[in-house]
Amino acid sequence: MRLSARNQLKGVVVDVVKGATTSHVRIDVGGTVVTASVTNEAVADLKLAKGRVATAVIKASDVLIAVEE
Repeated sequence: MRLSARNQLKGVVVDVVKGATTSHVRIDVGGTVVTASVTNEAVADLKLAKGRVATAVIKASDVLIAVEE
């Protein structure tokens, strides 16, 4: 698969917490955990489960940065 999005973080699924319609999927990317909210249908279609290799693809029009003053 090839995507135009440049922010692709490959890692391993460490947790999938299903809700009524949406699941929270946690992916360990080199010691940092990224969490994505996806539909339960997507979890089933992608066969997302603990231990599966997956890539978090981040596509955003804005990235904000904050610092403590």
